[in-house]
Formats: sequence, C-alpha cells, structure tokens
Amino acid sequence: MPNTPPKVYPSTLQAIGNTPIVKLRKLISADSATVLVKLEYFNPTGSYKDRMALAMIEEAEARGDLRPGMTVVEYTGGSTGSSLAFICAVKGYPFRVVSSDAFAREKLQTMRAFGAELTIVPSQGGQITPDLLPRMIEEARKIASSQQDTYWTNQMYNTDSIKGYTHIGREVLQQVDGPVHAFCGGVGTAGMLMGVSRALREAQSPARIIALEPASSAVISTGVAGTHHIEGIGVGFIPPLLNTDAYTEARSIDEIEARQVARQLAKEEGIFGGVSTGLNVVGALQLARELGPGHTVVTVAVDTGLKYLAGDLYEV
Repeated sequence: MPNTPPKVYPSTLQAIGNTPIVKLRKLISADSATVLVKLEYFNPTGSYKDRMALAMIEEAEARGDLRPGMTVVEYTGGSTGSSLAFICAVKGYPFRVVSSDAFAREKLQTMRAFGAELTIVPSQGGQITPDLLPRMIEEARKIASSQQDTYWTNQMYNTDSIKGYTHIGREVLQQVDGPVHAFCGGVGTAGMLMGVSRALREAQSPARIIALEPASSAVISTGVAGTHHIEGIGVGFIPPLLNTDAYTEARSIDEIEARQVARQLAKEEGIFGGVSTGLNVVGALQLARELGPGHTVVTVAVDTGLKYLAGDLYEV
C-alpha cells in the first residue's frame, strides 16, 4: 500500500510530486530488463509540467522578479499552460497565454477553466511544423513587452524548470530498489531530462540518460526538423536547455509505434496517457531488450489520456 499522505494539505500546490511508479507486466518480454513507469498524471493537472510551472513561479518570486499584481505570460502547447494557469489561479496572478489550434482542445479548455486569457496562433492543418513554436514565442514576446508589470516565464530558456524536475530523479532513487541502469524521456524544453540527469548524477547513479524525439523531426539526432503530431516534444530546433554532457545518446521514435503503444498501455497495463507517454515507453522497451534481465529502465507517463479524447488517439 502507498504511504499515507497528510490528512490536509495547505493548498493544492502541496499535492504536486511524490507520484507512484509501476512495473510493466504485459508489454515486456521475458528476456528484457525491468521497465518502470513513473505516473506523472497523478499531479493536480494530470501532467509533470506542474513541477516545472511551480518552480518557475516560486523561483521568480524568491528573486523578486514576480510580485503581487503582475501578470504571467507564456507560450505553450497546453500542458505547461495548464500547469501555469493552475498555479497562477492558486497564487492570484493573471495569466496571458499564447497557444495554437495544433494542440488538444482539452488543454485549451483547461487553461481557460483556470482563468487564463488565450491568444491562438493558427497552425498549418493542425500540424506541429518547425515554424509554429517560433511564431508562438514571438507573439508572447510582443505581449510581454507591450504590457507593464508582466513576468514572461519563457520556458524554453528558463533554467528554473530544471530545478523543478530534479524531484522526479530524486523520487525515482528513493522508490527503486537497486540501481537504475537507464532513464529515457522525450525532449521538449529538455527541462525534464536535464533535471532527472542532474539528480541521478548528483547521487552518482551509473544510469544511461537517453533523449527521445519523433523520428519525423529528429533534430537532436539527425539535425533535420519536420512535421509531427506529438504534443510537448520535438519543437523543431535544439532546445537551449539541452546540455549534451548531461545525456548519453539521442534516439528517434516512430510516431505510429508511439501511438500504438499508448493504446496498448491503456488496454493491457491500465496506464492511460498520451502519445508522448507511448513514445517514452517505446524507447524504454528498446533499452530493456538491449540491456536484458537483471537491469532496470525507468521512464515517465507524461500526462493523462483524458487530455486527448477529442483527438484521434483513442478513436474506436
């Protein structure tokens, strides 16, 4: 049974983190390593982005960069925006967000539900193209520069996010019996991979750190950007937070396989996530086959599949 939580949290912000980790039982073959999946959809908005959003806000408050009465501004595919909208709602900050119709409608609705004011940048046929994020960033820059008393979290360049994600690595070390031999995760801002890498390296873990990306936009491993529809990763350029010394290798994962595995995770393992979760598990299964029995591979279920029910991932 899981540890008994405190009876009452001071606010929903204290409910972020300490997510469970589970062992794959059916998708794994007998000649493979153990694969463990950390269920980040147990965070309040159903995403690991709650961790980075809280760190970006509270680090800015601690420096005095963000003060009561100021407006927070960000560009986002939706999960970071949902997390920031949630935290701004709890803390009382107005939130201006730039997003796009390329991202799940449920994410846009979630941001609005938390009180965010949205600006929508149109996509090309609902696809995540290499030019989309730069256009969103420019729109956020204009909003932040044209309005007084704003704080632009600017997630692609914000090192505070890495601090938020180190907690995933520290929790993994506490939860897993024995050594972690490999950790893999999809790269968007790269904050999660860098944060986990930092935590594992500080603990002198021998784990290999594997950066994952969509095969159709494998910028890190091939230098070639392209079109895909895996939200939250594969931004079309090398993210500024990605430190080449902090990971072992980069691998590209086929989007069709990622979608298939996402559906298998729900039907066979009871893990209900999106395409990026499927991509992470595809990478973990590859590593498990290579390492073999007696080894442990860890990855994360990024967010809840409830965010993708209006799309085609779970169409019957």
